[in-house]
Amino acid sequence: MNTKAAILHQMELERPYSVSNPLKIEDVTLDDPGFNEVVVKIKAAGLCHSDLSVIDGNRPRPLPMALGHEASGVVVELGEGVDKLSVGDHVVFAFLPSCGSCRYCNTGRAALCEPGAEANGKGTLLGGHKRIHNEGNYYHHHLGVSGFAEFAVVSIDSLVKIDQEIPFEIAALFGCAIMTGVGAVVNTAQLKFGESILIVGLGGVGLSAILGAKAAGASNIIAADLNPQKRAIGKKLGAHYTIDSSKKNALQFLKDLSGGGVDVALEFAGAISALEFAFHATKRGGTTVTAALPHPDAKLEISPVTLVGQEKSLKGSYLGSCIPSRDIPAYIELYKTGRLDVEKLISHRIKLEDINDGFERLAQGDALRQIILFD
Repeated sequence: MNTKAAILHQMELERPYSVSNPLKIEDVTLDDPGFNEVVVKIKAAGLCHSDLSVIDGNRPRPLPMALGHEASGVVVELGEGVDKLSVGDHVVFAFLPSCGSCRYCNTGRAALCEPGAEANGKGTLLGGHKRIHNEGNYYHHHLGVSGFAEFAVVSIDSLVKIDQEIPFEIAALFGCAIMTGVGAVVNTAQLKFGESILIVGLGGVGLSAILGAKAAGASNIIAADLNPQKRAIGKKLGAHYTIDSSKKNALQFLKDLSGGGVDVALEFAGAISALEFAFHATKRGGTTVTAALPHPDAKLEISPVTLVGQEKSLKGSYLGSCIPSRDIPAYIELYKTGRLDVEKLISHRIKLEDINDGFERLAQGDALRQIILFD
């Protein structure tokens, strides 16, 4: 099968990306799906900072690579052994495949799936194969998805079947922004009803966390970002207060708002200064969670005395600590009942050919979730 796909051949090209065009739209060939693999016709795909982090070199991946990891679509062809999905099923991609049999999957921690993480690191599907090529040269898969394309071959363990009534542009967001943001609130931080929460970094994931905190019954939601427009959007989505964490007295202002610090602080900005702010804003006995992925060389310095003397917890969150097959349908139900205003996260609807312009907007901080819509 032939398809158009956005391919990254070189990281760290100069901005603006609308000029350097790091992603090349190419006509590529997909191999037939193998055992436990299917072909999905992509209907919608979101532009995320995790994609941008590959483009700008902050999250190095093997190249060349077909990017895109937040997407939804329709199953159009089945490989051998597939019995959990049928042609015509609507699906959301999960950016870490869950093998279902490793020690982490068997104990309910699918976000730590070892075979899935290994495959993602190598740029292959879960079975170890690459199915995208051009003139005999095979390209790597991005997180088992490669959703910036008209079609994708993917492992069934990277897919979650969803209700067909959900619009594709909405459904795509559940594969990363919603799963990561809401999951960080309810799964990783385990926010309790009536607790206070700080959310630092108001991109698509951070704003999703505001929605999750609101749905989970947070008593005081404080949102922090350097961008005043994003702070305004955070307020519209349910934040009770917004702050610019770069201001000199921002930390003291937050502590005054929250009675000495918040119960839970979440960081999604991908900057060490943002994580430090979140940690210091967390009250004694509270929990700080980061789901951001700064450059691997970035380091956080904290005093063990603070961890011990104040009994603080510092936790990482990947995939929102979710089990995609369980949590994506659950979060979709919240959307259907009006408790997750997911549509408010979409700022732009674009075509595949406009993808480099979209990533320049994202790099400038001028967009929330931009959705590529396919015919």
